[in-house]
Formats: sequence, structure tokens, C-alpha cells
Amino acid sequence: MNTPTKPVLPATIAALGIVYGDIGTSPLYAFRACFVGAGRLAVSEANVLGVLSLILWSLLLVVSLKYLAFVMRADNQGEGGILALMSLAIPRRRQSRQNLDESESATVHTLASSATHRKSKTSVIILLGLFGASLLYGDGIITPAISVLSAIEGVHVATNAFDHLVVPTSLVILFALFWFQKRGTANIGRLFGPAMIIWFAVIGVLGVAAIVIYPGVLAAANPIQALQFFSANGFTAFTILGVVFLVVTGGEALYADMGHFGKRPIRFAWFLVVLPSLLLNYYGQGALLLTDASAVSNPFYRLAPSWALIPLVLLATIATVIASQAIISGAFSLTSQAVHLGFLPRVSILHTSKDQQGQVYVPVVNWLMFAGVVALVLAFRTSDHLAAAYGMAVTTTMVITTVLLYIVAVNRWSWNRWFAMPMLGLFLCIDVAFFAANVPKILDGGWFPLLVGVGLCFVMTTWSRGSDLVLGLLRQRSISACDLIDEMKTTLPRRIKATAIYLTSGDEGVPMAMIHNIRHHHAMHDPVGLLTIEVESRPWVPLEKRIEIVRIDSGWYRVVAHYGFKQRPNLPSVIEQCRQQGVDFGELAAITYYLSRLTLDVGNQSAMRRWRKMLFVALARNADDPSRYFHLPPEQVVEIGTRLEI
Repeated sequence: MNTPTKPVLPATIAALGIVYGDIGTSPLYAFRACFVGAGRLAVSEANVLGVLSLILWSLLLVVSLKYLAFVMRADNQGEGGILALMSLAIPRRRQSRQNLDESESATVHTLASSATHRKSKTSVIILLGLFGASLLYGDGIITPAISVLSAIEGVHVATNAFDHLVVPTSLVILFALFWFQKRGTANIGRLFGPAMIIWFAVIGVLGVAAIVIYPGVLAAANPIQALQFFSANGFTAFTILGVVFLVVTGGEALYADMGHFGKRPIRFAWFLVVLPSLLLNYYGQGALLLTDASAVSNPFYRLAPSWALIPLVLLATIATVIASQAIISGAFSLTSQAVHLGFLPRVSILHTSKDQQGQVYVPVVNWLMFAGVVALVLAFRTSDHLAAAYGMAVTTTMVITTVLLYIVAVNRWSWNRWFAMPMLGLFLCIDVAFFAANVPKILDGGWFPLLVGVGLCFVMTTWSRGSDLVLGLLRQRSISACDLIDEMKTTLPRRIKATAIYLTSGDEGVPMAMIHNIRHHHAMHDPVGLLTIEVESRPWVPLEKRIEIVRIDSGWYRVVAHYGFKQRPNLPSVIEQCRQQGVDFGELAAITYYLSRLTLDVGNQSAMRRWRKMLFVALARNADDPSRYFHLPPEQVVEIGTRLEI
């Protein structure tokens, strides 16, 4: 099911508020960071024009050409983002499958695609995708901290009497931002677009006013200025490239939010509003420095007349809150996808809008990110210091995106390798250059987002690996439906006229909960449904293709429900669909859902290291309640215990 077409103008306005918040607030700190701090550039005409030339061509090549022209072609039924790209890069066979089985009900959410996982090429693709996704969390923690700090620091231009209040004020604003996440963005989101239109209009006008005074700054449009800058400054110019990269952070958001707004609105918003406004402001800051070098302390705010300074600080604060809101919401969406694909344990996911399925709130992610943001603000205290930590996560993700895009171009789009290599090789060279320029930042704070990314990637791979291990052990214990039917012919269990739905992992075998029920109670429900949820590599599965039903025996059915990785399973609705297809399990209120409460113990299985198994068991024990996750009425759920040693 493709994303429904939306009116271009409203979607374009909405995209301005959600998609471009991060990249749209970069003028607050990006240009200034090139000239402020140890090892930075001296303010001279050659340096200013060289930096502006780098900014212009970075925006054109990375955002306009790479993301808007090429990466956004790699849509998965209209959806974008690194996990969607990963799913496209995986070979066309059954790619990702999420099932319900004994390990599910014991808070283990499996990705039952072990056959695919064993393929080395596929494993590398999955690892790249997971690492890229994990790094976005690190970026999501830094963005609110640096954006809000840079906005509040504008007060210093008017007076330094309130410098001591910058950090406390930033923390208060950040706390309010994270506190209100639980209310969702459905209502406030309508204000984001108009607010960002005002923001882009203001920064563009401020830039024009300065350019009119010093029009010679427009010479920076010539790429020769960038080449001369590198020739004159050598290694220093290379390190500055890592700072210039700040102007394109947020480029991944264009791709990640494609499913919400569509390609055309995102492209229109960029070329008609965002790109012109950003370039005017950056060039305006450059013109200001060439007329007044003392403005280097904060060229963005020095563009404004004194009477407009406080209103500009307030507008910048609103813009940075919007930018932060967008990145936080993106982390919620990413978490939801990872859970559905089986790379994270179940967590509480709350839908905050009745009309928009993508509006979700994940409490544990929200408050973990807030803790990280607070730690960064207290540790770095200024946006200049945070700029040193910014960039490593995003550059690494951009490199991964280009690599996965090459795989998709060759395998999915059937591009000739000799055509794909030079085309995408150009983007890879740019990405690698930015990555290398950011490497020196690792010791100055760039280690933080990398640490977050590596840690989360390790958690995801541990969860997926442990789930496969548990699933394999459970299948060894399981028996086939045919064997159970033969056993029942001997034991002759009594038939209970009541509906039982058992959650199971595949289209073969019988779940442990059903085996225990029959053997211990010598009873068999009538009717019985063995229900499997299969999560596919596409984001949406249309309702008419949702259900597969196979009759196993008299009154005994196997049901497979197909969902996309952006859809959340709803088991009662599956039962209703079965009724529409001629299999009536009776009234929903009279159905009993059987789950197996699996207790995991760390044993001597050699498939995983002991300490990694301990992590997996801890994750499993703290996963969300399956009844709530699958929309099951708690009073209709029966759990049967099973112990398993891994």
C-alpha cells in the first residue's frame, strides 16, 4: 500500500516544520564554529569566501543531489529511512519475519529469519542498517542540546548579565520539551509549518540586508574559492570541513520523513524556501564578518538590529524546539520499527493521534534521551563545545546510506555496476571526506554519539541473535500438528466448546502452551486457532492481503496475519477478519488467548557468550507486557509457564 497522495501545498508547509527543523537551525552555530575556538580560522576575505563556497557546494551536492535526487528514489512503498533502505537492500527472499511464539509471550520478540541471517552478505547489510539506525539516536540526543543552547546564547549579544542563566534556562526548556512528548504532536504540529515559514523568512531577510552592504561576498558561489581555500590552509582547511558539515546535518531527515509527506512536498520545500533562506543567511553572516570582524563572536545574532535581538532569540528558541521535537519524534518512530522488525524487545508504545498512525510516544526512549541531553548540556555547557561532538554519528550514517544505496541500485534497480560505481562513488567520496574530517572530533566529544550507536547496535544484534537461539531451542521441543493429532487419537481428550487462540511462531509445529494444555488437562478447545504474526520487509500490508487461513483438523485452524514494519499488530482485529473469511471463532469477549510464559536461564549453550546471554535475558525480563502490546484484553489471557536454558 503506497502512501496516500496529499495536497502538495499543505504537505509542503507541514514538511517545513517537521523535516527541516534540524538543518534549518544550523545557521545558529555552523558558520560561527568555523572561526571561533582553538585551531579555527582567522577572519579574512579568502577564508570567509572559502568557507561559504564549501557551505554552498555541500548543500547542493549532499542535500540537493544525493538525498533529494537519488536517495529518495529508494522508497519502500513510499517509506524512507535507514531501516527501510536496509530492507530494500536485503535479497528479495523472505527478508524479515516477526512471529509470536513461546518466546514472544515471555517478552521475547523474535525475527524469525534465521536462514537469511546465516547468509554473510545479508548479515553485513543488516549490521550496517542497524548501526546506522543506532547512530541516529546519538544524533537525536545532541541535536536538542546544541540547538537550544545556541538559541539561548543569543542573549549574550545584548548583555552578558544573564550568561549564568543560559544552562539552567536551556535545561528548563528541554525538560518542558520532553515532558510534553506524551501529549503527542498531532495538534501542535499544525503550528510547526507556519512557525518555520516565519523563521526561514526572517533569516533570509537578515542575510539579504548584510549582502546588500557587501555584495562581493557572492563571489563565494565560485567553487574555485573552495579549492583556493584548501590550497592556502592545508590540514586546517581539512579540519574545518568537519565543521562545515554541520550545515548538512538533518539531511537524513529528508529521507526518513518521506513517508509522512511524500517526495514532491519535501523537494518543493527545499528548493523554494529552505535552500534559498539558508544560503542568504550564511552569505549574510559572511558579508557581516567582512565588514566587521568583531561580529565573529556571534554572527547570526549580530545580523539583527539591536531592537530585534530579543524577538529573534525568542523566534530562534521556538525554531530549535521544533527542530528538537522532530528529531525526538523520529527516534520514537525508529524504535517502533525496530521493535516490529524484531531487533528490540517490546516496549510500551503509545499512539498519540487517532488519525495518524505514525504519531507515537515511547516513554522509555523519551526519558533515556532526556537523561542523555541533560548530561551533554551539563558536560559541554556551550554550543561551541557541543559542535565538537556533533557530526560523527551523522557522517557515519551518511556513509552507510550510500553503501546501502549502491546495493539497492545494483540489485533492485538493475543498474550496471560500471554506471553505479562512479555515480554513487562521488557521493561516497564526499561522505568519506566529511567522515575523515570529523575523526579528530572523537577525542573532543565525538566519542559520545559513537558510543551510543555502538551500544544500541550491540543491544539490537544481541536481541536478534538471542531470539533466534531461543526460537531454535523451542522448535526442538515442539512437535508437529500431525504428531499431536495422532497422539489425540490415542488419548481422546475431551472437546471443550470454547474458543482458544494460541500464539505460535511458524506455519509448522504446535506451541508449547497448547501441548501442555492437552497433556495436563486432557482437553481440547473447539474451535482452536494457531495464530502467527509475520512482519514483512515492506512498511504496509493492505487489509485484503492480511490473513491466510489453513484448516488443520476439525475445528482447528492455522492463521497467518501479515503486517508491515510500520504497522502494529492487533489480534482482535485479526479474529474479526477471520470471521469475514468464513472462519468464526465466536464472540471476541468469549475468546481465551493462550501464551507461554517463558522463563529463561543462562546455561551452557555455545551459540552466545555467557555475558551476552545475560544481557539478552535481562532485556527479555524487562520487555513490555504482550497483552498490552498486541491489544489483548488482560482478563482473557492465560499464561502457561515454560522454563528454557540458553
